[in-house]
Amino acid sequence: MSTPKLEALTVKDVNALQAMSLTTYRETFAAANTAANMQAYLDSAYNLPKLTAELQNPNSQFFFIVRDGHHVGYLKLNTGTAQTEAMGPDALEVERIYILPAFKHQGLGSVLIQQAIDLAQAAHKTTVWLGVWEHNEPAKQFYQAHWGFHQFSSHHFVMGDDVQTDLLMIKHLD
Repeated sequence: MSTPKLEALTVKDVNALQAMSLTTYRETFAAANTAANMQAYLDSAYNLPKLTAELQNPNSQFFFIVRDGHHVGYLKLNTGTAQTEAMGPDALEVERIYILPAFKHQGLGSVLIQQAIDLAQAAHKTTVWLGVWEHNEPAKQFYQAHWGFHQFSSHHFVMGDDVQTDLLMIKHLD
């Protein structure tokens, strides 16, 4: 296997981003949600106009992670007003890290988190934060044990007609 590479996305990548978003989200969360709630969420969160607007937002950045010439996951980062919670100008949000199931447990999540931390430090941010579903134990363990994030709050996340809880986790940068 080759060393993974990161590739910044632009609006021209919207169709590939949509395909990756639909696949990774469905494969990660479908078993824990009803089909109707999953489809309602996918239709609202990953439609082409919404993704295009996200790609055009100057306060958001997207990166594909590429292994052996194939897109195997992606990262979405937000600063300023693009953040899903008002965390101020010194924070960077990791809104999405999704990796295709066949490529999980290969260190790719760590590559993506390191990219987020590196970009936050280069932009003189003091914190990196993210939300993780309260029942996503592997992700919670990854962020806490491997990267030093800790929970500081929570917020609601609506999946169709199901109100769920995301734990908000933060890492203070040195």
